[in-house]
Amino acid sequence: ATRRGAMASLFAEELAELKNMKPRVLLQNIINMAMVGLSALMFWKALMLVTGTESPVVVVLSGSMEPGFKRGDLLFLYNDATPVKVGDVVVYQVDDKPIPIVHRILRVHQNQDGTMEYLTKGDNNQVDDRGLYPVGQDWLRPDQIIGRARGFCPFVGRVTIIMTDYPKVKYALLLLLGYLAFHGKD
Repeated sequence: ATRRGAMASLFAEELAELKNMKPRVLLQNIINMAMVGLSALMFWKALMLVTGTESPVVVVLSGSMEPGFKRGDLLFLYNDATPVKVGDVVVYQVDDKPIPIVHRILRVHQNQDGTMEYLTKGDNNQVDDRGLYPVGQDWLRPDQIIGRARGFCPFVGRVTIIMTDYPKVKYALLLLLGYLAFHGKD
């Protein structure tokens, strides 16, 4: 109860400080926060244009690609005109699953009409991914591939996993960033 009281007291002090802040200073702080957010959005959109993929950076969320990629590794993706081949590590998303999957191309299949389809498998899995595809779908379509892995940064994505697994950490971080934005030195 003492911890909760201290937090409430701190929150009340910050609220009082915001109320006493001159409107011009408050507006400047709000504009600065908006500029930081919009700069991050512009950077992300520029990455999308350069890499040709809607998601240029993803975090490995499971151990299915070990030992090559571990849970928490950050992957850098790209898309270009070169054909996807056996051995490529791709990130794909099937229609009924909200989270993209990072796996390797196991087989490439060409249909009679010339279109290509793919079979994927996690390096650490015993079976291919047909059980992950929608019912009745045996091959992955090209439009389901988000991108191919071009590089990775080990363990950096652990922050994302922690914030997803423990939402209170995410909210605490957001509060801290907001506090620093309003109380930082110019």
